[in-house]
This record gives sequence, structure tokens and C-alpha cells, in this order.
Amino acid sequence: MFSLYVFILAVLVLMALFTIMTTSLLRAGLGLALTSAVLTVLMFILNTPLAAVFELSVCAGLIPVIFITVITLTKPLKKLEAEESAKEKFHRFRYLPLIVLFLFVLFVALNIKLNIALPNVEMEPDARQIIWNVRRMDLIGQVMVLLTGAFGILVLFREIRKR
Repeated sequence: MFSLYVFILAVLVLMALFTIMTTSLLRAGLGLALTSAVLTVLMFILNTPLAAVFELSVCAGLIPVIFITVITLTKPLKKLEAEESAKEKFHRFRYLPLIVLFLFVLFVALNIKLNIALPNVEMEPDARQIIWNVRRMDLIGQVMVLLTGAFGILVLFREIRKR
């Protein structure tokens, strides 16, 4: 089971690095969605299904859709501007993969044990009671984020129609 956690964490780190290091905004938006999806899998394995559902619906679903919508509606950079932006981004993050690799080697070399105890969460049989009575504020927050995203997309499309 430990090797499964290590594999999922490695995929999570690789997806996050891809999201940060890519020069295409569209690929970064997709990388964000995939990173959140992998984090959702980890949350399900750690027996936190409600947090995983919120992560999947908001962070892997709504936010990347808004990002990708905005990216497709913006004016693309000219070739020279895109090359300059890519060079600047590469120079800004060029040492990040090396730092991640160094930290991994350091953890392995020092045999650092992360004594993470998995929570012993006993789920009640009725998910409705948990959502409406225990996690009510989370649900209200998620509904507010979803409505804000929908309102933002409507405003963006109205601005396009005016042009």
C-alpha cells in the first residue's frame, strides 16, 4: 500500500511540475485539472470522500473550465512575444525540477520517515445527513463558488457579444 501512495504522490508532483513548467496556457489549464484529479484520487484513498468530491467538482472541474474559457477568449501573443514569454518563464522556473529532485534524494538518503497516521474516519450511513448537518458551510461555499463561476462566464460571453 505504501508503494501506491508513493506512486500517486510522484504522479501528483510530476503533474504539478508540468503545470508550472509548460509554456502554453491551455496546457497549464489542463495540467491543473489533471493535478486536481490526481489529488482527488489521493483524497479518496485517504478516506476523505467529501473533500475529494469538492476537489473534483471545483478544482478539477469548474476552475479549469473557467481558465480554459478565458484563455480561448483572449488575444493570442504574437510569435516574438510568445518566444520572449517562454524564455522568461523557463528562466524563472529552470531550477524547480532540480530542487524537487534534490529534495527527493535528500528524503531517500536521510531515510526520513514521514509518520503520517491515516485518520480513522467512521462515515455515517446517510450521506445526506453529513452534507446538510455536518458539512453545511462547505456546501454553501461550494455553491457560491459554482454560482460565481457561472456568473463570470455569463459576463464574459456578454462582453463578446457587445464586441
